[in-house]
Amino acid sequence: MRRTLFTSVVFSVFASMCGSALSADGFQLPEFRPLWPDGAPQATGDTDADKPGLWIYPAGKKSTGAAIVICPGGGYAIHAVDHEGVQPAKYFNSIGVTAFVLRYRLSPYQHPIPLLDAQRALRFVRSHAEEFGIDKHRVGIMGFSAGGHLTSTSLTHFDGGDVNAADAIDKESCRPDFGILGYPVVSLSADYAHRGSGRNLLGEDATADELKSLSNEFNVTAETPPVFLFHTNDDTGVSPENSVSLYLACRKASVPVEMHIYQQGPHGVGLANEHPALSQWIATAGTWLRQNGLLVSGKRQAIQGEVKLNGELMKWGTIAFEPADTNAPVAWAMISKGKYEIPAGNGTVPGECKVVVTSLGAIAPGPTADNAVEVANDLSYTVNDGPNSLDLELTDKN
Repeated sequence: MRRTLFTSVVFSVFASMCGSALSADGFQLPEFRPLWPDGAPQATGDTDADKPGLWIYPAGKKSTGAAIVICPGGGYAIHAVDHEGVQPAKYFNSIGVTAFVLRYRLSPYQHPIPLLDAQRALRFVRSHAEEFGIDKHRVGIMGFSAGGHLTSTSLTHFDGGDVNAADAIDKESCRPDFGILGYPVVSLSADYAHRGSGRNLLGEDATADELKSLSNEFNVTAETPPVFLFHTNDDTGVSPENSVSLYLACRKASVPVEMHIYQQGPHGVGLANEHPALSQWIATAGTWLRQNGLLVSGKRQAIQGEVKLNGELMKWGTIAFEPADTNAPVAWAMISKGKYEIPAGNGTVPGECKVVVTSLGAIAPGPTADNAVEVANDLSYTVNDGPNSLDLELTDKN
């Protein structure tokens, strides 16, 4: 075990020094690109710690055109690059998302330096979209722990780029299209704030106003991109109240948001490999990307209609439009008194879909799983641009 860990550290350092190379075991180390090849602004030295950049993990033939910048945690003091960088990057590659693991500047660098690095990373990815086969409108950011704080800051502090900039990268927007946060530091001012991250980011003498200004539960607006959060109830390193506060702020601002708080698991679980419940979070995040239309380029469409069963309006049931493209979102709705309506925000993209209708019966006080009957699973419908309407008259063959 000691030998394995030592080897891992050596190869990590070697990769940061040499960009892309082969390890002693013959594995291809990821390419590293500096964010500012001629030197980062406000850099105080010439070591790797002064040179922010990205380790690049292309999705290859599986590419969906989506991309994600990953910010490892470490209290703004270190980078937990493996379990909060490389491992998530490999998962995202498996679902067709090109990943970029960010080496941002740490303490003694203070705000706004880490944010400038994250913003530059988002601009870099967009400026190289053609090279990496990326859709500029599907570039997100992800972070764990203090990297989650950097992520929440990036989600709430952004601009559209400077069209007059001499540097082509600075012409690009740094607004993420989505954010995924794992056990994040969000608040620097609340009772549950992570004091170490606040000290490293703002210094020992930060004022209450300075701490509050980077407590991102106060910075969410209607312009904040969609957010996915996961945390554990057992986390004593960074309280789950951080995630809860951001979730509530997103709800208040009508920002699309999903949160999962698992009962078990300490701080810093990463992918939580082999844990029967907690290890599911990353696949759930992948499903969230799909259901938010982030793994396809098409525009989501509204669908509505009426369903009759055995000549009468279906009292209670569900309808699902399952696209042939498994990266496209499934459109789903409840049927009540024969009617269903799927707004565009919950719809699917144009294309062929399998239509599945399930009757939940009319059992008082409510339906149960035992009364659920799939009454149609051999129907198809082509979703088109613009409003879609599909009325169905079905016969229960069961």
